[in-house]
Amino acid sequence: MGPGGAAPPWRGVRAPHNVCRLLSGRVRGFYAQDAGVALRKNLGILRRLLCQESTKFRKVWTSHSTSPVTYESGRIYFDNYRCCVSSIAGEPRILYQMPPCSKSEKIEDALLLECPLGETLPSLSDYKTSLVVLTAQNCLLRLSANTGEILEKIYLAGSYCKFRYLNWDSPQEIMVVKSVQQKLSAAARQAGIQQSVLFFLAVFRVLPLSFIGMLEINKKIFGNSVMDVAVSNGILIVMNSMGLVKLYSFQAISEQFMEQHFDLGSEFNWNNRVGIVGKYPFGLPCNIKITDTPPLLFEVSSLENAFQIGGYPWHYIITPNNKKHKGVFHICSLKDNTLAKNGIQDMKCCSLEPDWIYFHPDTSGRIIHVGPNLIKVLKLKEIENNTNQQEIIEDFIIVANRENIVNNSVTVTASGRVVKKRFNLLDDDPEQETFKIVNHEDELDLLSVVAVTQIGRDGRAHLDLHCNEHGILLKSVPFLESWDVTYSHQVYFDRDVVLHIEQKPNRIFSCYVYQMVCDSENEDDHTSYKKKKRLCCKKGGRIFEYF
Repeated sequence: MGPGGAAPPWRGVRAPHNVCRLLSGRVRGFYAQDAGVALRKNLGILRRLLCQESTKFRKVWTSHSTSPVTYESGRIYFDNYRCCVSSIAGEPRILYQMPPCSKSEKIEDALLLECPLGETLPSLSDYKTSLVVLTAQNCLLRLSANTGEILEKIYLAGSYCKFRYLNWDSPQEIMVVKSVQQKLSAAARQAGIQQSVLFFLAVFRVLPLSFIGMLEINKKIFGNSVMDVAVSNGILIVMNSMGLVKLYSFQAISEQFMEQHFDLGSEFNWNNRVGIVGKYPFGLPCNIKITDTPPLLFEVSSLENAFQIGGYPWHYIITPNNKKHKGVFHICSLKDNTLAKNGIQDMKCCSLEPDWIYFHPDTSGRIIHVGPNLIKVLKLKEIENNTNQQEIIEDFIIVANRENIVNNSVTVTASGRVVKKRFNLLDDDPEQETFKIVNHEDELDLLSVVAVTQIGRDGRAHLDLHCNEHGILLKSVPFLESWDVTYSHQVYFDRDVVLHIEQKPNRIFSCYVYQMVCDSENEDDHTSYKKKKRLCCKKGGRIFEYF
């Protein structure tokens, strides 16, 4: 017992598992009956190692490019996905380098495909990770993620449309290929030709790749003010120029308006054309013909068409469709459009860049609201004695590390009297620590927050890792390169790797790779970084600088 008969402070508190005991238990097969348990234990060990004070993130290599740099699951892509570099090795290791291509073969977009669990697949290559890419000549290619070898090729359509975007409807299950908006040439407009088809959508089921259907978005059906469309979680989302967002069931549309089902590689006779589905020059038939306005599931008006659905029970987030409400967010029930209690979220930021809000990407149903100096993690709570309405309450908050500085402006009148006026700096003043990026590392269950401070031309940033459950700061990783707030930045935190991708003027992209190391040295990160020799190597025609 503690002093005065009180229970000791550790009573009732679950002690953390010892890493050595977890490892020895794994060797003895304690977790062999469930692969998921073993994986969770391994990730728990990694999280404990990562959060140790002696663990550092060391900058291992850097490279620059004149084309965008992207990252996905341990792979860094250069040259519009034609060069793939592993982020796991301590030195840059090129997985594959595709030969130079013509402008028509340029890769426009890509998605990474993972092998589905518990399914029998027709080909051995289907069990390995692959990359689906969309080329400028309307070809869909499935490439080996490790070698770049072409595994499958699908020709989508001729010159009547231009496919440009790849997105998930359901992650790793259903994929959507979207065209750019159809526009008439100046000569066609002068000739009085009318353009009624605005977009084309081609929908596929993945691994094995199978064709579900292709449809057109026609303004005769959906209206003249359609600006954009998307398919997400089985919902066709149509956005209009006046801020109106309309939702339709894609399954209901395909069942009602599909004229004929087609399989990839099969022969077809369609509109007096004979060919093979997915092969040049016929491509894919537009087999979902919407001839009448489909049943409307839901519609709402929102500023700049900003609309999100999430939470439990289902809620949506909008900004009222008026410019004076920019930065004000309403959280409403999807069931009956009822505004949640405390459902109007307004940080009243005085900043150049707006705050932003979104549903938490984990399965908690929470909401993340990010401002320049404040991050609020909110959650829905059922109101007592009222099961029809939810209340928005704070789960936890993260506050930027800054001083409350108040400046005084001094004015001297003609008579010599001194007048002082107090004013506050902007909330996102670059000389004060400001939040720029917030992400969630799902495997380690950590919130990663990039905070930036810029004094003069020299900006400094660090990546803070917070407990996703309580918001406690567990680790801070400094970026050794300077951070210019006027540039575009992306930061990826993936298990034991941190990636910083920066876009500089004149389309110069820089990629900085950091890896986790257990370092017993007490040397300052910046000091040790300066002492290290910088070595340059050329691999696959690309120059890498490593340390």
